[in-house]
Amino acid sequence: MADGSYIERRENVICMGNPGTGKTHISIALGILACNQGYRVRFYSAPMLATELVEARENHTLARLQRQLAKTDLLILDDLSYLSFSKQQSELLFQVISERTERASLIISTNLEFSRWVEFFGDPMLTAALVDRVTHRAHILNMNGDSYRLKESQLRKGVKVDQN
Repeated sequence: MADGSYIERRENVICMGNPGTGKTHISIALGILACNQGYRVRFYSAPMLATELVEARENHTLARLQRQLAKTDLLILDDLSYLSFSKQQSELLFQVISERTERASLIISTNLEFSRWVEFFGDPMLTAALVDRVTHRAHILNMNGDSYRLKESQLRKGVKVDQN
C-alpha cells in the first residue's frame, strides 16, 4: 500500500483491532506517503468530522464542505468506534462515505468488528449499507494484538513483558 496504488484503484483500507495496536499510526503513515506522492489527503477523527458536518449544515455551508471532501483523494477517519453518533451525524457521515464509494479512497480505523458498528451508528439498515460500501474493494487489516502503549508503560516501570 505504500506505493499509493490503492488510491489509484479507489480502494479503501480498514484498520480494525484492539486499542494501542497501531491503527492510527498506520493510517497517518499511509496518509503522509500519499501526500508525498501528490495526493490530496484529509485526516479527521470520526467524531470530529460528524460534528463539523452538523455545524456546516447549521451554518448553511454543508455543500461547500461536501465539495471539499469530494475533492480529497484519500479521506482518513480515525477512531470510528468510541462515541455514538446522533441520527443527524450518522446520516451525514453515511452521505460522505457513500459519495466516496468507488470514486475516492477512505481509510478507517476502528476497534469494533463490523457487526458492532450499529452501536455507534444506531440504525441497522444504515449501518448495513455503510459496511457494504466501505468493505467493497477494501483492504481489511486485522490489527488485534497487545497494546504497544501498555507494553511501553510496563517496560518503563520495570515490569517483565511477555514478548509474544
